[in-house]
Amino acid sequence: MSLTRLIALLALGLPCAAVHAVDIDGRIDPVEWQGARHITDFRKTQPLTGEPGSLPTEAWVLATPEGLAIAFRNVQPADVPRTRQKVQRDFDEQVDRVNAFIDFDGDGRTGYAFTVSSTGGIADEIITNENQFSSDWDGQWQHAVSEDEQGWSVELRVPWYTAPMRDGKDGQRTLKVFLARVIGSTGERSAWPAASFERPRFLSDFSPLTVTQYDQSLLAVTPYVSGLYDNVGSDGDFNAGVDVFWKPSGRFQLTATLKPDFGQVESDDLVINFSATETFVSDKRPFFTENQGIFELTTPSDFSQQLYTRRVGSTGDITAAVKFNGSLGQANYGVFAAEEDGATGRTFQALRLVRDFERQNVGAMLTYVDDPWRDREATVLGVDHNWRPTERWNIRTRLLGSRIDQSGDEVQDVGATVWADYEMDRGWRQQWIAMHFGNDLQINDFGYLSRNSTNYLHWELRKRFTDMPETSRYATKDWRWRVSSSHNNHGDKLNDQFRISRQGNLRDGSYEYAQMNINSAGLSDLLLRGNGLARLPANANAYFEYERPRKGNWGHETELEAFTGGLSGNDKVGVGVGYTATYFVSDAFSLYSGFYAIRNPDWLVWQRENLVGSFKRREVDLNAGVEWVIDERHELRVKMQVIALDARLQDAWRFDPRGYPVATSEPVDDFSVRNLGFQVRYRYELAPLSYLYVVYARGGYEQLPSTEGMDDLLQDSFRLRDDEQLMVKLSYRFEI
Repeated sequence: MSLTRLIALLALGLPCAAVHAVDIDGRIDPVEWQGARHITDFRKTQPLTGEPGSLPTEAWVLATPEGLAIAFRNVQPADVPRTRQKVQRDFDEQVDRVNAFIDFDGDGRTGYAFTVSSTGGIADEIITNENQFSSDWDGQWQHAVSEDEQGWSVELRVPWYTAPMRDGKDGQRTLKVFLARVIGSTGERSAWPAASFERPRFLSDFSPLTVTQYDQSLLAVTPYVSGLYDNVGSDGDFNAGVDVFWKPSGRFQLTATLKPDFGQVESDDLVINFSATETFVSDKRPFFTENQGIFELTTPSDFSQQLYTRRVGSTGDITAAVKFNGSLGQANYGVFAAEEDGATGRTFQALRLVRDFERQNVGAMLTYVDDPWRDREATVLGVDHNWRPTERWNIRTRLLGSRIDQSGDEVQDVGATVWADYEMDRGWRQQWIAMHFGNDLQINDFGYLSRNSTNYLHWELRKRFTDMPETSRYATKDWRWRVSSSHNNHGDKLNDQFRISRQGNLRDGSYEYAQMNINSAGLSDLLLRGNGLARLPANANAYFEYERPRKGNWGHETELEAFTGGLSGNDKVGVGVGYTATYFVSDAFSLYSGFYAIRNPDWLVWQRENLVGSFKRREVDLNAGVEWVIDERHELRVKMQVIALDARLQDAWRFDPRGYPVATSEPVDDFSVRNLGFQVRYRYELAPLSYLYVVYARGGYEQLPSTEGMDDLLQDSFRLRDDEQLMVKLSYRFEI
C-alpha cells in the first residue's frame, strides 16, 4: 500500500485494510474487489420487458481513494457472435459494450456516462433533463478489457475530480448509478436497475449506492501551440495558449482558458439553409464542454437553450474565458465569463443556481451580453423547476424573461413552458406540452431559440410493445400519436398537426423509424421575413429510416421521404432518397460512401420585401470517408461532403395584406449552389487528454444566378477552393 493511500485512509478514520488497491487491467481479481457491491440482477431494458438478460452479467462497484471503480463480467458463449470492430472515441456503432452511468450528487440533474466496447473503445457523455445525452464532453478516466473463451471483462475507474459534488454525511456519500451491458449482434440491453432512457424519467430512476466519501484535488495545465498555413492566401498563422483545470475539493471546480485555439480539428456537417430559422450546431470545443451540465436550461422547443456556447467566439477571437462551479449545502452554483477580442468583441457572463429537494429541484440562471459594436445589452433570466410527485409523473416548468437595451431603447418580454409525462400500465404513456414565447422575447444573444411569438399545445399518446412473438423480426415497437396546435402571439394560426410515428428495434440489432405528419392550412409569419403573412394550404409529409449494423463486412443506412407543401399544397409531391454503405476492410479500417437526393416541385424561397419565388428544386448530397483506428492512440479520419443544388423558377408571387398569394411577372432568377467540405485528420494521443493533430482541410461555397445540369454542378463542386489549409496542433496536459 502506497504512502498516499495510507494517509488518505487514516485521514478518513478507516482501517488500512478497508480498501484494496484495484489495478485497472481488465482482469477481475477477487482480492482487489473484496468489499465491493456485487450486482447480478441485470434485466432487459431493450426490449423493455424487465425479464432477466439472455446472457449472465455481473458487476462490482467499489469506492477507492483514486476514484469509483466498476467491473463487468460478461458471459458470451461461442454461439453468440462477438463484435470485433475497432471504434473511435465517442462511437455510436452497434457493438458489444458496457455502460456505467453515474449521478455523483444523486439528485437526478446531471449524469456522467462512461462506455467501453469489447475491443477497448470508449465513449463518454453528459446526461441532463432526465434523458438527454451530449457526447461533446471528454473526460479522463481509466479502462481496460480482457477476453477469454467464456466471455469478456471490463474494469474502469472514474476519478473523484471528474465532477463537482456535494459533501456527504458521516464520511459517506450517496451516489446513483446505472449499469448496462449491450449485445452487439442483437441490440439487447440488460441493465441494473431496469431503467430506460426511452422513458421520460431516466436519471431519477438510477439506483442509490452509499459509498465511502473520498475527495481528490487536481490542478491540470494544458498549454498548446498550433500553426496554420493557408494555401489560398499563401500566408501562415501561429497561436499559443493554455487551458487550466483546478479542483481543490469535491465542492469546487474551475476551468479557465487564455488565448484559446479553436481551429477546426472537428469538422461540422455542411448545411444549406434558405429558411428564416437559424441552424443549430453543437459545440465540441473542450473548454465549453467541460462540466457544462450545470448551465443546462432548455425548453421543449427544438434545441432551445438559454446558454448556447457557439455564440461565444462567433464574431471574433476569444481573449479569455473562465467558469467555475461547485456546491454549498444542497445548492449548486456555476459562474461563466468570456471576453471576445477586436472591435466587434463582446462580453458574456452567466450565473447559475440550483437547489435540490427530495422530489423536485428548482434553479435560476441570469445571463448578460454586452455588445458595444451594436450599442446593445441583453439580459435574460431563466427559472426551471423539475417535479416528480410520484413514480409515474414527471413535470418540468420553465420561465424566461429578457430585457434588451439598444441605442437607448428598452424592450422586455417573457416566455413560459410546461411539459408533463405520465407513465401508465402495460406500456402506455401520455405527454402534454404547452409553450408561450412573447413577440419580443429575445434570448439569442447568448442562447438559442428557433422562434419567438409562439403559443403551442400538444398531447401525445404512446404505446410500447415488448411482448412480440418469437417468430416476429421485431424485438420491440413503440407507437406514438400526437395532435398539436400552434399560433403566433398575434392570434394567427400557424398550423394544426396530427403525427403518427413508429420506432422498431429488430432482433438482428437493426433499427427502423417511420413518421407521418398531416398539417392543416395556416399562416407563415417567417417566410416573408417580417414583411407580412403568407397563407399556406394543407400539406403532409412522411419519412422512413432504416439502419442495419455491421453484418459480415457491410453496414447499411437507408432514408426515404415524401412531402407536399409550398403554395400547391397536396397537388404536387416531392421525394427524397438516401443510402449510405460502409465496408469494413478489417475490424480497424472502414470506408463509407452515400448520397441523399431531393426533388421538390414547389420550393418557396424569399427574395425581398414580400416577393417569393416558387422553384423546382433538385439537390444531391454526397458523402464519403475513411475511418482507421490504427491502434489505441493513433487514428486517421478522412471526411468529404458535397452538396449540389439546382433551383429553377416556376412562379413568382407577391402576398396581399391578408396573406393571399398574387402572381407577378417581376423577374426572379434561377440559381444554383455548390458546397464542398473535405478534411483529413490524424490524431495521436500522447497521454490522456494530450494530443497531436495534423489536419488538412479544403472547402468552398458558391451560389450563382443560373442553373446547370446536376452532373456539371457536382463536378464543379469538387473544384471549389475558397479555403485550403494545413494545421498542426500540439497540446499536452500536465497534472500537478
